[in-house]
Amino acid sequence: MHSYVVEYLNENEFRKKERSLKKYNMLAYKNLIFDCVPELRNGNMQGILVSKNSKEGILKYEYKLPTDHMFSKVHGDIVLHYTVYENQKLVMLDTITPEEILSEGHQKELTTYKGVMVSKSHAERDMFKINLLNSINKNGFLNNKVLIIGGAILLIAVIVGLIFILK
Repeated sequence: MHSYVVEYLNENEFRKKERSLKKYNMLAYKNLIFDCVPELRNGNMQGILVSKNSKEGILKYEYKLPTDHMFSKVHGDIVLHYTVYENQKLVMLDTITPEEILSEGHQKELTTYKGVMVSKSHAERDMFKINLLNSINKNGFLNNKVLIIGGAILLIAVIVGLIFILK
């Protein structure tokens, strides 16, 4: 194992997003601080390799931090973007996405709706997504049995229609 130094591309902006992550998504924050960063220091690169420059020894990675299912569906996955400079034994933490909601969470207090943080600028859209996902999860209007039976009836109707047309 090689020992790497962990630095920040823009420490001020990164720390703002990190504090917002700590406040609104503790699961992702704990994984970042206690699992991911120590592993990066030890030389165990986390996530998937996005690009590689073999000539200069520069590798770019994306590491998906764990979060709850509802947050991922509403705002997207929380991803740590970082660059590894192998020649200098340096890990440069670039940013955490989704940037919009994390930056907004740092600037002003965000509200939550059914346990998921809601953007101030797109509150109605976020609440609509949350309600839609909840209704799907409760088999409200998208019951799996209804979809299977409806699909089978539709398939039979199409087959019968094709038989009559081809004769």
